Amino acid sequence: MKQGNIIIITALATLMASCTGCKEKQKEKSVGNVVERTDTTAVLIMQIQKCSKLYTAEYDIHKIVTHSDEKRLKGKLLNHNFDVRMPLGERKIAIPINVKLKAYIDFTAFGKDNVTIKEGKIEITLPDPRVAVTSSKVDHEEIRQYVDLTRSRFTDAELSNFEQQGRQAVVNSIPQLGIISTARDNAAQVIIPMIVKMGYDEKDITVTFRKNYEYIVEQQKD
Repeated sequence: MKQGNIIIITALATLMASCTGCKEKQKEKSVGNVVERTDTTAVLIMQIQKCSKLYTAEYDIHKIVTHSDEKRLKGKLLNHNFDVRMPLGERKIAIPINVKLKAYIDFTAFGKDNVTIKEGKIEITLPDPRVAVTSSKVDHEEIRQYVDLTRSRFTDAELSNFEQQGRQAVVNSIPQLGIISTARDNAAQVIIPMIVKMGYDEKDITVTFRKNYEYIVEQQKD
């Protein structure tokens, strides 16, 4: 039995920045000059906490799961091992799968430990990023399979197992997809203007993740 590699065919990235719980606040227009810089972090923390979930990236991944197996005759004859492929005993299948990923930052636990102010400069350490697998669907019309006459067709249970393998392969490939760095960059584009409105110059603002952060993968539904 051979399990083919799960191959990435296309990866479509849709960049986004939506803030649950603070969209209306972000739409408000500032009046007059920039507000005077505050010496405390309380106001800043309160403003950022309003963004309970900041969705910053969405990826649509198209993958094809391939699988093949064949009947083989194995044994030993005259002290010699043999392994012979049986004729008319092969099965092959290719299953297209579409998986949607959404990356976001959860600010519900954001606090003073995430803010460092020193010599007029401010550094925001974002909470660890989260990636949600919001959907995975098999394109049944595009499934291709070849089954020899002596073999039975792939069962629904086998097809379901292949779909799970494809979904897990997408999860395993998250570090290579770039969705985490995209989430970080887009989060900075949302957070920095909020801090500028509090009186800081953009050049004095740094937004980053903590060192050795761990991204969290969640299974969600659209």
